Amino acid sequence: MKTAEMMNTYPAEINLDRDLLARTVDTLVACAQACTACADACLSEEMVAELRKCIRTNLDCADICSTTARVLSRHTGYDANLTRAQLQACAQACKSCGDECEQHAGHHEHCRVCAEACRACEQACNELLAAIA
Repeated sequence: MKTAEMMNTYPAEINLDRDLLARTVDTLVACAQACTACADACLSEEMVAELRKCIRTNLDCADICSTTARVLSRHTGYDANLTRAQLQACAQACKSCGDECEQHAGHHEHCRVCAEACRACEQACNELLAAIA
């Protein structure tokens, strides 16, 4: 992805490691995609009623990851408190979604893949949080 390349073109100083920031954005985008695809796959399962919570959690996580990626891509007028709060919310959304998908991973491969993406994203958010603190 061109995230790192784009971040390196930002003309002003960024108070965070640009490579870490770019990797986090890439992980967020990948997680949002995995969650969206998992929700859609859940909708095509015969037992869709049993997957309602999973679908809802997937969609919430996808939205939160996408928003977090956009927030992290903007640096003009940077507000560390807002970024920190957004990352905390995203880490929690990824944890909740990963937990939910893991419950279905034994029967649905898409849930296993999504749970892995959520765990990676939760970790990336926490790593960036540590760098901000």
